[in-house]
Amino acid sequence: MVILTLIDGLRPDALAAAQTPHLDAFRRRSAYTMQASSLMPTITLPCHMAIFYSVPAGRHGILTNTFSPLARPLPSLVDHATQERRRCAFITSWDGFSALYQPSTLDFNFSVHYVDEHGRPRLEVDEQVAEAAARYLPRLQPDFAFVYFGTTDAAGHEFGWMDDRYLRQVERVDGWFGQMLAALPEDSHMIVQSDHGGHDRTHGSDRPEDMEIPWLIAGPGIKADYEIRQPVNLLHTAPTIAHLLGIEPHRAWEGDVVREIFT
Repeated sequence: MVILTLIDGLRPDALAAAQTPHLDAFRRRSAYTMQASSLMPTITLPCHMAIFYSVPAGRHGILTNTFSPLARPLPSLVDHATQERRRCAFITSWDGFSALYQPSTLDFNFSVHYVDEHGRPRLEVDEQVAEAAARYLPRLQPDFAFVYFGTTDAAGHEFGWMDDRYLRQVERVDGWFGQMLAALPEDSHMIVQSDHGGHDRTHGSDRPEDMEIPWLIAGPGIKADYEIRQPVNLLHTAPTIAHLLGIEPHRAWEGDVVREIFT
């Protein structure tokens, strides 16, 4: 099983400033970089389009959190994996990810929303994400799973990035991440990354605070406690996951497998 865990709006320096024992322990057994790069615009859906389709915004055409069909369609990681008979699952705290897969391609989909109907953050909902991942993934054993924690981004918008309350939310998500991790099979591969950072109470720019993200990977055959030297950005994730799934990255994708991580 390959799991992509996305912690929205997580800045690398937040991991240094907050108490995150589970993510710290994960880093020690992973190949990692704390200087991976997001892509413009540093907004959630455009960034996820880049992650799952392995092309920049100039190709996928999504510039806001509103999806419109691609002018020149190409397969996402989920579409490509499904075509190769791999089973895929999503467990998320945002309901805006239907752009990342074709209808009926997911074998399992669990979604709650981290903002209520009045636009107020629901900072506790990622606990439901962790509980669902811990409950369902060991039972279902999908080939690929996407687990998304969105409340760090919500806390950034509500309180400001690097505010004490943002850092406390990072710590809460770390605890839920640890709960999920303890339930997963030991032979799983996992990538943990963010989509973008943030500054003040916003993001979307090319400022370093918005662009710099963590990217960590652990599992069988992956170097442990190894700092990745090559540049890594959002486009590298889908090809690397495809490689771990035993399938060739799609020819239309623009990113490469991060081969430096392998023992």
